[in-house]
Amino acid sequence: MTLDVAAVARLVNGTLVARGPSPNSQVDDVILLDHFSVVAHTDFVSLVLVTEAQLAALLGDGNDRINALRGSVLVTPTPSTPWSQLRTLVESAGLTVLFCESTDLNCVRLEIALSLATDRAAEARLVTTGTKVLTQIARRGGVNAVIVELAHRLNGWVVLVDTAGHAITSAGAGALHLDDAVAVALQRPVRARHPGLQVHPIGEGEELRAFLVVASRSGTTSRTRDLAAQSAALIDMLLRTHDHSATERLGREVMMASLLAIPTNAPAQLLRRWGVRDESMTGFILSSRSKSVDVERLILRWLDEMGAVHAVMLERDRAVGLIGDDLVAELVKRVDNFVAEAQTPLRCGIGSKAELNALNITVAEAREAHDIAITSNRSTVRYETLPTVQYLINALDAQAIARIVRTVDSLRNPDGTPGELMETLRIYLAEHGSWGVAARRLDIHRHTLSNRIAQIEHLTGLSMENPDDRAAAWLAMRALRHPTS
Repeated sequence: MTLDVAAVARLVNGTLVARGPSPNSQVDDVILLDHFSVVAHTDFVSLVLVTEAQLAALLGDGNDRINALRGSVLVTPTPSTPWSQLRTLVESAGLTVLFCESTDLNCVRLEIALSLATDRAAEARLVTTGTKVLTQIARRGGVNAVIVELAHRLNGWVVLVDTAGHAITSAGAGALHLDDAVAVALQRPVRARHPGLQVHPIGEGEELRAFLVVASRSGTTSRTRDLAAQSAALIDMLLRTHDHSATERLGREVMMASLLAIPTNAPAQLLRRWGVRDESMTGFILSSRSKSVDVERLILRWLDEMGAVHAVMLERDRAVGLIGDDLVAELVKRVDNFVAEAQTPLRCGIGSKAELNALNITVAEAREAHDIAITSNRSTVRYETLPTVQYLINALDAQAIARIVRTVDSLRNPDGTPGELMETLRIYLAEHGSWGVAARRLDIHRHTLSNRIAQIEHLTGLSMENPDDRAAAWLAMRALRHPTS
């Protein structure tokens, strides 16, 4: 999208003789030689229009303007001077010259200026959209969330370095990037200069707090600079004030706990205070088997982009949330696109539409759908498409469900809540008895998992080697999440 020297050469059907700026250098202006004084910004290139007579004068002995022009690109019609001789003169002077076919420099200037204006308008729209999202994320997620989103927006890496040279936080950066970020922030020699590398101070003077080091793989220097500058200002503001991301997270958890409590206490009033005006909502569960994916930040960014309220909380390795019914299709689309583009598995369970006084039911349905998404290796599963076992459970009365649940009652805590062993059994069964995968999901050693399964078998009288016992345990775990259990 950014107009560089090579793109201008194609635009005017020109031939580039380069000794100074790279053909990949970005263009910031096109002016006449009479209006040129100095290079305004070393990160950008000015196109200077010169006539054949002006170029000949510049290439003459003793012209004192050549030094100032070496950081720019001269644009001139192809002259009558023999080509080999002209190339030698240009290279000897250390200039970069673009010889264009047109002899009307005014038309060339207008054509390039129009392309620059179009390019800047497109860049401005991307910067405006990015700034809006970054601001929303700064309010919700604090400094770390801004760093992650900025790296995503720039298709690159970002490192926040304190004034002592220690990396505070980063996103998308490897060990080499971290070393180079610290070096360039403290003005030390850099081992590898990465494309689009920029440093933005956080604060100034005696209030200098940190350095924001960014590198974009897209090479779009102007957009990188603008978004990084906006992010630096947001981070400066966040560092000067109380980081309320933890408080905001606590508020979401309290709200969700209140909405899912049985019986629910005035859910409509609570939701309206949170900014939700929907008459019904749909529950969802989102998780990833990859530790590289922060599901909470991911879902919060999606909700920001969809304009939805953050009715979501983190529950171990997954996000549990409520969303407007009209946004369900968009959520499913984002999950599927993320899996396709990032090649990173996500698992999302979607409940069915529920009235505000029955939100616990749609979340329970989402849990069932999420379990099926895991066991069937699918990105998204809607509760409405679940197999017959769920319909069987729904058809049973409370007494029958209680009898089924009694199979795993011994795994409850003394206060009646699901215990550690019950969660272990659920994960173990959801992963088809795969010891390695289940242990990773539970974040425990395989030997610890083996000991827990032995305890489960002792307490329940079930054998995980017996298919019927595994089926009974799975049915009990599914029935356990029924609202009447």
